[in-house]
Amino acid sequence: MKVAIVHYWLIGMRGGEKVLENICEIYPKADIFTHVYDKKSISTKINNHNIYTTFINHLPLSRKYYKYYLFLMPLALRLLNLKKYDLIISSESGPSKGITKSNNSFHICYCHTPMRYLWDFYYEYYNSLNILGKIGLSIFKKYLKKWDVRTASSLDLVISNSRFVSDRIGRCWNKKSFIVHPGIDFSYYLLSKSKQNFYLVISELVDYKRIDLVVDAFNLNKKEILIVGKGPLYNKLLNISNNNIKFLGWQTEEMKLFYLQNCKALIFPGIEDFGIVPLESMAVGKPVIAYKCGGVLDYLKEDLNGKYFNEQTTDSLNYCIQNFELNEKTFVPSKIRKSIKNFSNSNFKNKFKEIVDLQLKR
Repeated sequence: MKVAIVHYWLIGMRGGEKVLENICEIYPKADIFTHVYDKKSISTKINNHNIYTTFINHLPLSRKYYKYYLFLMPLALRLLNLKKYDLIISSESGPSKGITKSNNSFHICYCHTPMRYLWDFYYEYYNSLNILGKIGLSIFKKYLKKWDVRTASSLDLVISNSRFVSDRIGRCWNKKSFIVHPGIDFSYYLLSKSKQNFYLVISELVDYKRIDLVVDAFNLNKKEILIVGKGPLYNKLLNISNNNIKFLGWQTEEMKLFYLQNCKALIFPGIEDFGIVPLESMAVGKPVIAYKCGGVLDYLKEDLNGKYFNEQTTDSLNYCIQNFELNEKTFVPSKIRKSIKNFSNSNFKNKFKEIVDLQLKR
């Protein structure tokens, strides 16, 4: 069976790419198609596959400003010749599912989310663009949303990563989906009982991640926090932060693991589709303080492996942190890790393959 995987862009190893690694292990001979590809930023597991790009990869500055070419991506996908493949798996967060297939091939979409910048987070994304980007998105938004819905209607099967995304798929695409949660590598994220006196954030610094809320809260509470990550808001957030807030930029996987294993707790303030980092934190035995919304609801259990705050305000977050510290001793590292034992890479691969194989037999 010839398998093709279509992934939106390969410019770093984030949650979507970690899921892609697992899909690559299920189908080790699959060819990968993507709009933009930066080999140095991608893992060996993915790079070991044959990787082909659309014409977007050859446009000026596409690796940095790929989102400015969104309006061309439907055409780029349509030009891909995938008719020789029996199974096509599109990994969707950016445009990937709008391909043309033969009548005999089966198209499955693993959806991390319908495109946020067209639906739920349109205004946050719009406000982050320069004037040309804003004009372009305003012009093409209606067309891209119609294209998004139309191409979703032709899918043979949709798999979503959380209940939150499954609901969004129903609302935006009018499609039902199976839910297969992403997993993590428990052999890498080992249990830790060491603890230093700092909180931790690991995140891209963009508007919808709400790291500004963390900065405002920790400016008030004066507690030490380390922020791992970079993005368009880096300088802005750095300039309004007190000395108790340390910005570390992007770190190696080894250093991120070190910070996870030694923090008091991970802070997770945004509305996320799923959230791999909180699972990684729980795997090493560290609790998560998260906003009560999004994919995190599928695995964060109040007072077992974390705490929720109910409003995206500094008062709500600081009240939650205060409550956490009063009850910190009730969080047992081994119990935190055990609470997410079903969210393993092996479980993801088994469930994904089981669903796909069942559909192919019909």
